[in-house]
Amino acid sequence: MRRFSIGLAVTVALLAGAFPASPAPHRVPPAGTDCPLFPRNNHWHADVRKLPKHPKSDEWIRAMGGPDQLLHPDFGPSGGRPYGIPYDVVDDSHDKVDVDFYYPDESDPGPYPFGPDITIEGGSDRHALMLQKDECTLYELYDADWNGGEPTAGSGAIWDLGSNKLRPAGDTSADAAGLSILPGLIRRDEVEAGVIDHAIRVTAEETDDRYIWPARHKAGARRDPDLPPMGAWFRMKASFPVGGYLEETRVILRAFKVHGMVVADNGTNFYFGGASQEGWSEEVLDELKSIPARAFVAVRSEKMMVKPGSGRVEQRYAGG
Repeated sequence: MRRFSIGLAVTVALLAGAFPASPAPHRVPPAGTDCPLFPRNNHWHADVRKLPKHPKSDEWIRAMGGPDQLLHPDFGPSGGRPYGIPYDVVDDSHDKVDVDFYYPDESDPGPYPFGPDITIEGGSDRHALMLQKDECTLYELYDADWNGGEPTAGSGAIWDLGSNKLRPAGDTSADAAGLSILPGLIRRDEVEAGVIDHAIRVTAEETDDRYIWPARHKAGARRDPDLPPMGAWFRMKASFPVGGYLEETRVILRAFKVHGMVVADNGTNFYFGGASQEGWSEEVLDELKSIPARAFVAVRSEKMMVKPGSGRVEQRYAGG
């Protein structure tokens, strides 16, 4: 009888779209490693529910297709190999190599644990993400090519996962906003664990020719304040009902409500990022594709900032 009562209470809460007052304590490191993806008080883990609406929220959503624009998961099954952004976990036995960059002035020189065994994202961006589990360091490349042992890439960034340090002002990373990529991807392990403790990477077709914190780099074609800048942060409205969705979908919707989405690159409007992994059901993906942009508002992320060069947020916004 007690088990039934508890289960009923949980069911009622989910049907009502209710969530705990603050995120439950959790850390779900990527499979194969104990490394957390940045400290709890890092911007990726921020709880943004108390942030005020940005005065340009309506304009930014209009520029990204309007309130009827539907979200799209940029991951899932695709023939023989799932699409999304892949990542590899390596250890200290993996060789590190120097990479020849197209943008060396804005790239960390390395060396990188890159090689012919590292998975490169399909499509034009060709990201390669390597999580070195012994040193808890994240290595990320854009437009990576092993090139027969003479590796090249557009740009690269190396992230100390125990630090809140951001890229130098104006510098890109492996992503257009100058942010790390892996911490903003939805992963199967965290969805199966029932909680996503971070904001999610999202793209916009046109962006303003500027960036806002926590972004460090711009990639817009023109200066237009009605276009979202790199770093624009969107949160799902607390009033959006989640009760009718599948359990895995609700895990993602909860992350949208607690942590939101951050514009990190140019791309199709409201395509949000996930790792290239097996296991996604078409039913969950179809539910995610039914979510309209009107379910979101842009928020004033700078209210969380401690200082411009740091990804640390004020303690009241720190995640679980």
